Amino acid sequence: MTRKNDSEAAQPSPEKIAANLKGLRVQIDKLDLQILELLNKRAAVAGQIGKVKADQGGEVFNASREEEVLNNILGANKGPLAEVTLKAIFRELISGSRAVQKVQKIAFLGPLYSYSHLAALERFGESVVYNPTANIATVFEEVVRRHADYGVVPLENSTDGRIADTLDMFIRTPQVKICAEIRLRVHHHLLANCSQAEVRRVFSKAQALSQCRNWLSKNLPQATLHEVASTTDAAKLATSELNVAAVASRQAAVKWGLNVLAQSIEDSPFNETRFAIIGPSDSAKTGSDKTAMMFQISHAPGALADVLTIFKGNKLNLTWIESFPYPEAKGEYVFFIDFDGHRDDPKVKKTIAAMEDTCEVVSVLGSFPHAKPSDE
Repeated sequence: MTRKNDSEAAQPSPEKIAANLKGLRVQIDKLDLQILELLNKRAAVAGQIGKVKADQGGEVFNASREEEVLNNILGANKGPLAEVTLKAIFRELISGSRAVQKVQKIAFLGPLYSYSHLAALERFGESVVYNPTANIATVFEEVVRRHADYGVVPLENSTDGRIADTLDMFIRTPQVKICAEIRLRVHHHLLANCSQAEVRRVFSKAQALSQCRNWLSKNLPQATLHEVASTTDAAKLATSELNVAAVASRQAAVKWGLNVLAQSIEDSPFNETRFAIIGPSDSAKTGSDKTAMMFQISHAPGALADVLTIFKGNKLNLTWIESFPYPEAKGEYVFFIDFDGHRDDPKVKKTIAAMEDTCEVVSVLGSFPHAKPSDE
């Protein structure tokens, strides 16, 4: 007769393990029902808030308040759930709460699964109606006509710089305001239904090909590069043509049933696009804000330096400055700036007043909360 050692004797039987697992799952089921009850209670309160907003003529989307809600949750979190998990959960919870108040329409530069779409999803979640447009100008027009509650437009890319079409539309539609920003870390992937060695043509949007040019040259010397209107169009081509790959997002691979041959092939690990959420008004003060403006100055020596001296004197940190040709007059330029602070801050008010005395034209595009980078 073989005697069991102490470690073998201590092992629970399969029946005991199964019973323990069943008990834990019963706990999960009970907790899920409690969570469901609390979610619906929260949604009911959100509905009441929506009625108050409607009575006061307020907007359903409140970037400042949503930032406060998320910061409260992240600050109180003691684990084991990671911050990224909580952000995803509360993004959809807030999205659903907004939908209880009003199902919003969001315009963006399409098509679906473009990086503009991914940026919109990052902020607005799934409980909205998305309206992809053919160009950036249409996003602005949809917001101006109130066919869309908000629009999502690219402002600048860390490698390619400003987005000219967006700046042009701010000049043409100054009534549109920036109420929030989205910083999306852009990761390009090589997608195909063949092996990497079999790829002979690579399709993508011009900016995406530019941002991956060194990697493509080194790893796909046999392939020619071809520009299309969007990364989504590239993914569609890769599904229907032989020996074709696309440079696009992981979400596009899932949507079109493509294999990811290589991940994160962008040449710069810091590839990031900043998007603006545009709407009828900007955001309330949070304590961690920035303000966007555009202005014109006279053609005189030191005119720009005079404006920058105002910011230096009021100790305001500029985070972005861009010159852009004024579309209505040859040789004229408009300057776009971002700086730390909210338009309701005393020193920001002082700065704006001084600029109005110094510049020919001054327009505040909006104040909004600072955004942290998000991965696509």
